[in-house]
Amino acid sequence: MDLTLAGKTAFVTGGNIGIGRAVSLALARCGADVALTYYSHEAEGKETVEAIEQMGRNAIAFQLDATHGEQVKDVVGQVSQALGGHIDILMNNAGHLVGRASIADMTDEHWFKTINVNLTSTFFCTRAVLPYMNTGWGRIINMSSLAARNGGGNGATAYAASKSAIIAFTRGLCKEVAEQGITVNAVAPGLILDTPFHATFTSEAGIQGAIDGTPLKRAGTPDDVANAVVYFVTELGSFITGEIIEINGGQYFA
Repeated sequence: MDLTLAGKTAFVTGGNIGIGRAVSLALARCGADVALTYYSHEAEGKETVEAIEQMGRNAIAFQLDATHGEQVKDVVGQVSQALGGHIDILMNNAGHLVGRASIADMTDEHWFKTINVNLTSTFFCTRAVLPYMNTGWGRIINMSSLAARNGGGNGATAYAASKSAIIAFTRGLCKEVAEQGITVNAVAPGLILDTPFHATFTSEAGIQGAIDGTPLKRAGTPDDVANAVVYFVTELGSFITGEIIEINGGQYFA
């Protein structure tokens, strides 16, 4: 069984930091050429590109606000051109919590920003990439969350709703594109440290409480998520579509 990605191309949104960076590097180690996007950390995008190039793979970074459909369309066109006219792997990683707010106190702006940065961005990027996933083989991986399963922590209801919708999006899309040789799956991480997410939005006490409530008694790492993505995109996962891998150390069972 060929488990390499030699000759494949990958597009990773938010691929410059945290989980996205780990995924970008893991796909490159498997032999893929990688295009990644950054929202505002151009320097970190360059660092990730350089790390991939040191592996002997081609890499390029693009600035992208994935909540703007026309900008997504333009950047994806540039990505396809840079990757030789086809995009084989799409990792919809861009997204974040935005902030914590109860439904009673939530503004319209907060609600729509949360939905757009997580769910709408996934739709925009997928729609733009599909015409370039044109070789009869494709892999789409979407970023969900443990919050989609348990409703999230305090003030994360909007985030949880957006991540739950991504699961439905994944399962609907997988049936639409199966005849094109494309599989669509998702990952649902729990507590993953070494990322900007929990450093920004979760207290040290909250992090320790989550670890204490996890059977494996540790937090996850970006590489834990990247390894699951590699499983989906190599031949190991070739007969799997519409599935969600729970990456939470046993904190939640689907």
